Amino acid sequence: MIKFNKFYNQFNILSSLLIVASLILLTFKGLNFGIDFKGGTLIELRSSDLKINVSSLRDNLNQMDLGDVSVKKFGNNRDYLIKFENKDKKENIIKDIKSNLDKSFGNNFDFRRVENVGPKVSSELLRSGIIAISVSLAVMLIYIWIRFEWQFSFGAILALFHDVIVTLGLFSLLNLEINLSIIAAVLTIVGYSMNDTVVIFDRVRENLKKYSDIKIFDLTNISINETLSRTLITSITTLLALLSIFFFGGEILKGFSLAMIFGVIFGTYSSIYIANSVLVRLKVSQKTILKEDEKI
Repeated sequence: MIKFNKFYNQFNILSSLLIVASLILLTFKGLNFGIDFKGGTLIELRSSDLKINVSSLRDNLNQMDLGDVSVKKFGNNRDYLIKFENKDKKENIIKDIKSNLDKSFGNNFDFRRVENVGPKVSSELLRSGIIAISVSLAVMLIYIWIRFEWQFSFGAILALFHDVIVTLGLFSLLNLEINLSIIAAVLTIVGYSMNDTVVIFDRVRENLKKYSDIKIFDLTNISINETLSRTLITSITTLLALLSIFFFGGEILKGFSLAMIFGVIFGTYSSIYIANSVLVRLKVSQKTILKEDEKI
């Protein structure tokens, strides 16, 4: 049997430091909002000249004073994804860019896709994304509050906020772009983290009724070990799928898959070392369960 409970204190300290660091990053550095939330223009280019690279393209576009410019490989060595702010709101900016690229690199580019997101649309998308995350968290909290005793609910809520805050903190630290797919990933992380926690909590409740002489410190460890095979199988198979998407799914899915990878790792970790350590610190016992059952 693996003694997870031996490391409750150490990992609680680590998690506290991660949350504080994430909040500091989110407060002072903020998030790198993409075109979906900040507004701007997206261009997908295909080059017929393999000698052209990302650096030369970026340097060329930066000379045009477009504001924030992002240039990435997209799909293969000949495709590029360009995002820029267009801070001066020039009307013929695409024509100007095409003319500038043709002048600098020759007629080697095919403009495969152009998308514009205005400031009004982007602000509405940002507001909708925040509302979606807030509502999902609220519904999860209501469910867990009804489903378990308040001590279990508090542990699950703490684990949930830990996963979301630390994941967003990592995105801030790495300056990764936040777009609509990341919002979808965060919503998925919320469900994944809660599911993992509920599975262990169900076993803890069962064992509390079964073993009245075992203290919660040891009982949480027994419950984690009893559900460990299920947790590992779920987490590893999910991670294998996400790693495949990250490495082979193309540039457009990298942010989504990376957020999900962070979420699965933190969700598995928090269900063991955050949620269960809360039960230990609140000294949950068989009496806690019996009192709640009597009320029902």
